[in-house]
Amino acid sequence: MSSEPRRRQGQKKSVGLVPRLRFPEFQEAGEWEERELGDLCDICTGRKDANEGSPNGQYPFFTCADQHSFSDTYSYDAEAILIAGNAHVGQTRYYKGKFEAYQRTYVLTGFRNIYTSYLFAFLGATLQASLSAQAQTSAMSYIRLPMLKGYNVIYPHNANEQKKIADCLSSLDDLITLESRKLDALKQHKRGLMQQLFPAEGETVPRLRFPEFREAGEWHAKSLGELCNILNNRRKPITSTERKAGEYPYYGASGIVDYIDDYIFDEELLLIGEDGAKWGAYEASSFIVYEKCWVNNHAHVLKPLGVDIKIVEAYLNMKDLNTYVTGAAPPKLTLGKLKEILVPVPPSVEEQVKIASTLYITDGLITAQRKKIESLKTHKKGLMQQLFPALDDAVA
Repeated sequence: MSSEPRRRQGQKKSVGLVPRLRFPEFQEAGEWEERELGDLCDICTGRKDANEGSPNGQYPFFTCADQHSFSDTYSYDAEAILIAGNAHVGQTRYYKGKFEAYQRTYVLTGFRNIYTSYLFAFLGATLQASLSAQAQTSAMSYIRLPMLKGYNVIYPHNANEQKKIADCLSSLDDLITLESRKLDALKQHKRGLMQQLFPAEGETVPRLRFPEFREAGEWHAKSLGELCNILNNRRKPITSTERKAGEYPYYGASGIVDYIDDYIFDEELLLIGEDGAKWGAYEASSFIVYEKCWVNNHAHVLKPLGVDIKIVEAYLNMKDLNTYVTGAAPPKLTLGKLKEILVPVPPSVEEQVKIASTLYITDGLITAQRKKIESLKTHKKGLMQQLFPALDDAVA
């Protein structure tokens, strides 16, 4: 945010800024300009309290920038940028049409001298990191209106260049959205596959079975106490102050907590949260570790015997384990209850291996898709750093 006195409405200032990366046709288009956000649009707060939503309403009700319920009425019918001012400080959303907004959501309308999609892209690239820090150091935990109005916006004076930048980033957003939908489809495919590959509750054979095993007989349910060695006696917590940074994962109830300089396990194991975890269906209650690692006392440590580890992990993640969880402060999956959990097991090792291989292949596709999306997001972030000049780049 600029430390200079606020300029008059509509007054602009050339700051000698040019981006590091510029489209060829605009290489000689001159320096970019800077204006305060309040000079470029009208800014107000939403008009409704968060509890005024209606489940049957027909108009979007934005309770923060990235999620909404519905409303029976609307206060806005315009092209707008919404900025969450509270816990989601700095997050932005574009919307055009009739809607309502929460009192701590800022609504930007009436755009002047700037291409709206460009402004949305610029705010998305710069606003959160900049204003979050300022909000956290203020007495309130949300963005104040003067802070937002005085926010510096840097932009090319040529509307065609603004549009070109916005279209470039928008196409990347569309690609990320498309790849994210593919990821969701893969997750749904895996969920449906598991439901078919494992017997349903009360049944002893799965609905989908590989041809060579259709006459192989019934599956048998066995408890985790029968199927696994439980190695909880070897786990050990280390406080954050006692940990020394290193290369080995330090696991807790839901995954990696830290990386430290030592390990206590060096084998394929199955971890499942004891406390501080989620145990609902498809909430990744359990996960396999393959490498040298350390495990604290918030995760049970299991070594399956006579059953493929992937079979056990997949079934536990498919099943709602909350019926085995006791207590409320905090809820806990005790060792005794853990041992009672029943897992259906195919009658032959060969069928286990076939199912496990199928699930590993599906997981591989999901992992590859996640990496693809992360790569696109990283590419977009790097591109934005090149397309938008930093204030530090101002020419004296």
